[in-house]
Amino acid sequence: MSQALQRIEQTRVALIDALAERNWNAIGELDVACRSCVDDVLSEAPVDEAALRENLEGLLVVYKQLLEVATGERQSIVDEMSQITQAKNASKVYHLFG
Repeated sequence: MSQALQRIEQTRVALIDALAERNWNAIGELDVACRSCVDDVLSEAPVDEAALRENLEGLLVVYKQLLEVATGERQSIVDEMSQITQAKNASKVYHLFG
């Protein structure tokens, strides 16, 4: 396995770990590193296509999970902000009539 493919695999594993910890800063840094790894592997001389396909498919699975988690986190924040806004409005009404 080429060094670039190994870096993709290592980055994929690191992304999984960061996702499990919800470490968004690490995920951002790993995303940049992952893009660099993919660019490197694509610019190399022809490699084992089966290994490349397997690594990239594994990476795709991780990114799908990342997207699902990020979407869920975003929705949680939207819901929380809605509750805060409702509580704020209720407080204003209470103070208005209280």
